[in-house]
Amino acid sequence: MKWEDQERSSNVEDRRGQAGGGGMRRIGGRGVGLGTIVIALLAGWIFGINPLTVLGILGGDGGLSAPQVQQPSGPAQAPPADDRAANFVSVVLRDTEQVWGQLLRGNGPGYQQPKLVIFRGMTPTACGTGDAGMGPFYCPGDAKVYLDLDFFDTLARQMGAPGDFAQAYVIAHEVGHHVQNQMGITGKVDAMRGRVSETQMNALSVRVELQADCFAGVWAHHSQKGKGWLEQGDLQEAMNAAAQIGDDNLQRKSTGRVRPDSFTHGSSQQRMTWFKRGIDSGNPNQCDTFGG
Repeated sequence: MKWEDQERSSNVEDRRGQAGGGGMRRIGGRGVGLGTIVIALLAGWIFGINPLTVLGILGGDGGLSAPQVQQPSGPAQAPPADDRAANFVSVVLRDTEQVWGQLLRGNGPGYQQPKLVIFRGMTPTACGTGDAGMGPFYCPGDAKVYLDLDFFDTLARQMGAPGDFAQAYVIAHEVGHHVQNQMGITGKVDAMRGRVSETQMNALSVRVELQADCFAGVWAHHSQKGKGWLEQGDLQEAMNAAAQIGDDNLQRKSTGRVRPDSFTHGSSQQRMTWFKRGIDSGNPNQCDTFGG
């Protein structure tokens, strides 16, 4: 992926120099350490629209409620100019801004660009305390994508999905959740929480995640058309990433068995299929995962 000389986004906030708090947090009177979160989320919630909701932090689930979170004070810091990993993230984010800005032009207020926060360990968000063990996530409450760059090492070494375009897919997927939020899809799905069974909620979550995969594919289509920056093997990297984080694959690795009724993100085949549909069509209207 030929990204080095591309334009950077001004919407990247670097919190890596800020204190993130300790390694243990309290949830409903029960301590949840980083290891617990990693096990839970690697089993099916990596790349979630809001993993804090999964852990019951946002209310409506057994009396658990969101902790009081103090947002960072002072102006947001941009990452250092010589930080290669941060520059890559910034380049990909800028391209998503350009692509979705064109696609959503004339759609109400147009595309409202999200912020992307780089952090290390833990960080406050409008959705509660974000933890690196959750993997990348999007918080609808503040319209920000949160990413600990160490996740890319986990993606490559532990999950078998190396490559810069695999990383770009991760970012584009989270931006896809921002697109859903702006379209009102996120609010409609969240409104169902507590009104339907856990199995039905899981099924809705799958549709949300597959649509974000499709939106990531739509971005890839227009990104390549506009820049021609993909190299041989890049698309295969992203498809492999989609396969590696399928619920069936993660469950098989973590427990040795697959439970389709507990899927929250979709199977490997589903994720690859919807990502490819977005790539092939380049049309957000082809990403209606709720239509059937």
